[in-house]
Amino acid sequence: MSRLTLTLTQLEYLVALDQLRHFGKAAKACHVSQPTLSMQIQKLETELGVIFFDRSHQPLLPTAAGAALIAQARIVLSEARRLNQLSKEDSKELKGELRLGVIPTIAPYVVPLFVEHMATMFPKLLLHIDELQTHQIIASLENETLDVGLLATPLKAEGLEEEKLFLEPFSLYVHTSHQLAKRKSVSEDDLDGSDMWLLSEGHCLRSQILRFCSLKSSQPVFRNVHFAAGNLETLQRLVETGSGYTLLPWLAAQRPHPKIATIVPFKAPVPQRQVSLVWRRSQLKRKAIMALAEAIRATLPNELRSLQKNRVTQASDALPAW
Repeated sequence: MSRLTLTLTQLEYLVALDQLRHFGKAAKACHVSQPTLSMQIQKLETELGVIFFDRSHQPLLPTAAGAALIAQARIVLSEARRLNQLSKEDSKELKGELRLGVIPTIAPYVVPLFVEHMATMFPKLLLHIDELQTHQIIASLENETLDVGLLATPLKAEGLEEEKLFLEPFSLYVHTSHQLAKRKSVSEDDLDGSDMWLLSEGHCLRSQILRFCSLKSSQPVFRNVHFAAGNLETLQRLVETGSGYTLLPWLAAQRPHPKIATIVPFKAPVPQRQVSLVWRRSQLKRKAIMALAEAIRATLPNELRSLQKNRVTQASDALPAW
């Protein structure tokens, strides 16, 4: 009976190639030369007697037999990581790495709050942070290229656990020339979708705002300009340099803004989003994830922390993430 001599490194190359479907890109992701990666894939094919990819296609396509083995390779790598993580969980101090994905409407306002705290408190924990959209974070949690995500919830996604961190109210950010800027407060009924700047498709915050306003789409500020922004900073600049309005989460609304724009609060019930950490139920890095959760809560501004106790709406009123 012959003995297999495949290695975890070969399996990592194989999975990377399946994810990227290109030898050059996979080699770069694995920090090796393309000939090295190609040679190891060929050795693995010879060892197992299987051709993993149809190389006549660009991008590469897994063969039927190759797809089944690649799926098993993911399981083997996952279990190997678990073995390594179990050895670290017994330690009194956190070490190893934690891979975090954060959505763009949270990253600029929350990451700067906790990142120094985490780096100082846990010097042996290597924290990798990527800014990704919600669907990308979910996919990365499923294929285990991320350990945890920081995003708006509830997701109600099968196989994922959520740890609620805080509720974040929304305010209206409006140009002073707009009629809504004269209001002391606004409600859902005051927003008909006209003159509203929104994020582009794919951002969960766009869907949340449209649902709150009971709209299918917004009407552009300028009839001959249709623009969808990729971040909240761009929306604020559009309001400031032109006209119209947008909705901002509490943390974004605290940033300094010029006198040509103003913040108008909402009447109760105030729209808000729930921000949580999300991870796979089989995730073993719970100790590190809980440390991250506590770091985020501890570094929130005092006013936002107070709102969690004295908020004008209940948790069930939070805008759904999808």
